[in-house]
Amino acid sequence: MIGDVLNWFGDPAHWQGTDGIPARLLQHLGYTALALLFALIIAIPLGLYVGHTGRGAVLLVSGGNAIRALPTLGLVTFLFLLFTESEISTIIGLVVLAIPPILAGTYAGLQATDHGVVDAAQGIGMTGWQRLWKVEVPISLPLVLGGVRNSVLQLVATAAVAAYVGLGGLGRFLLDGLAILDYPQVVAGALLTTLLAVVLDLALAGVQRLLVPKGVRLAQVASGKKAKV
Repeated sequence: MIGDVLNWFGDPAHWQGTDGIPARLLQHLGYTALALLFALIIAIPLGLYVGHTGRGAVLLVSGGNAIRALPTLGLVTFLFLLFTESEISTIIGLVVLAIPPILAGTYAGLQATDHGVVDAAQGIGMTGWQRLWKVEVPISLPLVLGGVRNSVLQLVATAAVAAYVGLGGLGRFLLDGLAILDYPQVVAGALLTTLLAVVLDLALAGVQRLLVPKGVRLAQVASGKKAKV
């Protein structure tokens, strides 16, 4: 099987044209990026609002858990029957999947902010808006970006459902391979999806290191050492 998979990757025909690996990879990235963009637009402001004000926390947690329980393939199929548009149904389904991790990370990040720091910021005259953007958001960035990374991993893995409603992406290798019992193609599709998820996670880890203030990183390290003790 390993030799068959290597031969599949070594075939130049699989690297060319609209059905080739580069084209399918770009399609997969496109679905992931578009769904992530919409999820960020929805989840980040909502998570900041609930985390900062404390209003609607119960609804947010219960709603997020309910959304997580939805089967993505079933949701995309239902939306496809509803809208009869493959791209719309797929993107909506992926956005629904991507929102809970980002929402939970944003809310948890603000809730985990040291209340003493927030009180001190209020004591020196900062407004609620200033406390949010100058104190709470920088401190909560590790958890917020952790939620984004989790969301991206889920999107990459689940974007394969696009193939089931006639779209492209790496899921085509899985679906088409199963249809003709071409198992090297199925394995290749799974490997490509896994590799893409790993590469994106490493890239986001680098972005997280750049964006998170050094003081916050040092505080995390210190708290981790205390926890071990």
